[in-house]
Parts: sequence; C-alpha cells; structure tokens
Amino acid sequence: MEKSPQILCLGEILVEIMRTERDVPLDRVGTFAGPFPSGAPAIFIDAAARLGASTGYVAVCGDDAFGQVNLQRLQSSGVDTSRMRIAPGYTTGIAFVSYRADGSREFLFHLRQSAAALLGPGDVDPGWFSQASWLHITGTALSLSDSSRQACYRAVELAHENSRIISFDPNLRPELLGVEQVRKICAPVLSKARVVLPSGAEAAMLTGLSDLDQACRALLNFGPEMVVLKRGELGSKLFTVQHEVEVPSIPVMEVDPTGAGDCFSAGFAVACLENLPSAEAARFANIVGALSVTKLGPMEGAPTRAQVNRYL
Repeated sequence: MEKSPQILCLGEILVEIMRTERDVPLDRVGTFAGPFPSGAPAIFIDAAARLGASTGYVAVCGDDAFGQVNLQRLQSSGVDTSRMRIAPGYTTGIAFVSYRADGSREFLFHLRQSAAALLGPGDVDPGWFSQASWLHITGTALSLSDSSRQACYRAVELAHENSRIISFDPNLRPELLGVEQVRKICAPVLSKARVVLPSGAEAAMLTGLSDLDQACRALLNFGPEMVVLKRGELGSKLFTVQHEVEVPSIPVMEVDPTGAGDCFSAGFAVACLENLPSAEAARFANIVGALSVTKLGPMEGAPTRAQVNRYL
C-alpha cells in the first residue's frame, strides 16, 4: 500500500481577487489584485508543507487557469496533490474581497456552483485517510455542499477508526446557515476531534455562551482533549480538563489577515507532531499565524521553518 502523507486535509479550492484599496465596496467600479490561491483547508495544508511537514490535499478544481494557480502553488510548497481532481466543464471557485478601514471584509463568492462543491466521499482514499497521523477538518468544507460534508465525515470516520489525530477549525458563518444548522453539521466532527481550534465568535456560536473561557470549557464536553482559542494579535489560550494557559504572540505589521487562523492551525499541528509540549506548540503556531498576515494574499505570508525559527 502506498504510504500516506503525515498530515491530510480536504475541502475547497478557490482563488481570491482583492480590492487594492480599502473602503471600496464590491458594488462600485474599482481595481483588484490577484488571483491568489485560497480556500481555508488549502491554506492550512500549504502552510504545513512550507513548515516542512509531509502533507496531502484532496479537492476538486476546474480545468482552467485558476485551478492551475492553485495546483502550482500547492505543488511548489511540497503538498502531495495526487488525489486532487480536475472537473471538466466546471470553473474553479472564486471569491472577490474588499477591505474596510476597520479591518472587516466583504466577500462575494462563486463557490457552491464551482468545481469545489463536487468533492464527495468517492474522493476519500481509505488508504490515505486511515494511515495519516493528523487529519484537519474545516467548517468551510462542511458547509460547501452536501457531498463535501459527507466526504469530510467519511475522512473523520477513517481517521477515528485508526486512532489518528483529528483537529477541527469550525470556521463557519452562521449568517449563511443559521446557528442551529452550524451546530448540527459540526457535531459529528466535534465528537471525534482531539483538538478544536475556534475563534472567540465560533466558540460562543457552538456553545451559546458569551463568556469565551466558559465557552471553551464547554467545548471540552463534546469530546476534544484540547481546545485552542485563537485570539489574533493577543495570541492563543489552551484549555484542557487539567489546565488553562495563555500564550502570547509576536508584534507584526498587518497587511492582510486572511488565512491567519488556518496558518495558526497548521503551525499547531506541525509542532504537536514533533512532540512539542502544548504551550510550546501554541507559541510556534502564534508565530506562524502572525507572520502570515504580513503579505497580501491568503497563502503569500505563510512562513518557512527558517523564518519561524528566528522568533523562537
């Protein structure tokens, strides 16, 4: 049997096309930069590969130039794309993005109608997903389409049956699905994940608790051994049944925050697989996430191992 990469992820593939100036809404004529390769799980796996991990990605892209942008980027970073599929007749997913002065963003997606939404359980190679050491699942892949969600559930089953580590980043937008639907589709993953990596808003959404510490403690009741709260420039906070610890980040000049949480998750997975204690793994992940915001484009700031090591 062919050996699986150490870290696996599956989900959407898309390009982001971004406003070059802030406070220019998408309903106005203006200029854009891009295309930049993107997709939350794709950002995660690209960042893990750049840190030196053995990685593989499963997704569907169109037979077009935007698909090639993504394939070339992942392959150049060292990601095994042999299980990625090209869908003739479909376009690769696209997201148009504008930035506001307060740091918030506006998105216009062409995704559910794209090749990305064709991902299904048949794309999940049992050999790969039963062997890999670490499987990362994102909420975006759960919400992309019914078939994509079932692919994620199948991957989780295979990893869980073989006692592999499963991490979950519940990066879902309740305004698109509704809070109750978000909780419903996340439940099968939460119950089997060993590590959950929410933002504060996501922890509150999943538990109904506005106090973020209480929300993270409540998430432990779903089954995870550890909850890692992503706190942006403040760093992160680890929660287990036995202890809680705050881990600071490093100061950087922010250019583009897109993908920072995915890069953080990648750093945490890589560090954990290298047997770093959890607080040290969070410190490593904080640096990865911080450095990722210093360039325009979701994947462009993802650091190499050498760049991270300068801050350790």
